[in-house]
Amino acid sequence: MSGFDSHRPPSQDIMDDCVHCGFCLDTCPTYVLWQNEADSPRGRIVLMTEAASAGGQLSDEMVTHFDRCLGCMACVSACPSGVRYDRLIERVRPQVERQHKRSTREQALRLVLFETLPYPKRLRGLALTLPLARRLRLDRLPGRLGAMIRLAPRARVREALSGRLPERTPAQGRQRGRVALLQGCVQRVFFSGVHQAAAQVLAAEGFEVLAPRLPDCCGALELHAGEDDAAVARAQATIAAFDAVGQVDYVITSAAGCGSAMKEYGELLDTDAARAFAGRVRDISEVLADVEPVALRAPVPLRVVYHDACHLAHAQGVREEPRSLLRSIPALELVEVPAEPEVCCGSAGIYNLVQADAAAELGRRKALHVLDSGAEAVAAGNPGCAAQLDVHLRQLGRPLPIHHPVELLWRSIGGAA
Repeated sequence: MSGFDSHRPPSQDIMDDCVHCGFCLDTCPTYVLWQNEADSPRGRIVLMTEAASAGGQLSDEMVTHFDRCLGCMACVSACPSGVRYDRLIERVRPQVERQHKRSTREQALRLVLFETLPYPKRLRGLALTLPLARRLRLDRLPGRLGAMIRLAPRARVREALSGRLPERTPAQGRQRGRVALLQGCVQRVFFSGVHQAAAQVLAAEGFEVLAPRLPDCCGALELHAGEDDAAVARAQATIAAFDAVGQVDYVITSAAGCGSAMKEYGELLDTDAARAFAGRVRDISEVLADVEPVALRAPVPLRVVYHDACHLAHAQGVREEPRSLLRSIPALELVEVPAEPEVCCGSAGIYNLVQADAAAELGRRKALHVLDSGAEAVAAGNPGCAAQLDVHLRQLGRPLPIHHPVELLWRSIGGAA
């Protein structure tokens, strides 16, 4: 007997790969904040090993340290031994949800989040109420309600309600590919301009773009929070929805967390069909950076700092592609975050709502580093990062416009057209 049940427990072989060298420490957000060994990747691996041992238990203290992990995967990038900590934490989280009794308050918060965020229709209803809540200054309330209103993305109601993509956008000029675009949940409602820009840029570069209404959500939020059954169901529904559109070269996402989750479907479902699907998933920057541009680009005179979304840089290994797209824009000056670039901004799916204090400190640190770059705007490839940076830049009294790289690319291509 051990502290983990027999359904997909964390791999002992991966835990044994860790030599506790400490290269992960400076990139781990919670270790950077608290300098606590139990809140570092190698410390959590020690706790996992203890729980997995004969007679081991999944204690409340262990769960606290596992819950504090953002799942940012910066440690995976930093590890010289190639330890797949991502595979460990994503198997530990469902064990926690099955075996640990959460408080009534925690259960209620998770229920609200998972009954709202993955549903575009419910999010549109939320988008209608948020402007009024902010006018009534409910975002200044203490506690979880105020935090949820503060952290919700600031989308115009008209865009949230009407920003729907056509199901097919034809290629312009000579067609050189056919792709399907995930609309998803949060991105579809609160960042519909990203989808509009994505479809237009892909079409301008010669791709026919299919944007099916389904799936509502790819399951990334649930997968990365340990809600295994819901994540499996959404993964299966996502594969079925894209199979229904016919043969495509790639399934494209413009949200880092979604792309990371969809590329993990083979690991999650353990079927040949899921592995084949995952092999076709690409971030939009990967597809665009891999082809010779054909669309003309007009100057966009702007100093832009690029923020690496963790699930793009660390989980997917996509770093250079968004930067190369931004460098292709005439007159755009690209700069880097000058300090702690590998440290997460604190968004991390639902983390900034369930671990609010740690996330707020990380968001403030990242916002200060962004401002130190001297940039006039921010580019980020994930909706959670965009919302997190926006709220903390506003709290510092120095808001900056935040764009997805593909929005800036469409500004350039659309200007030229």
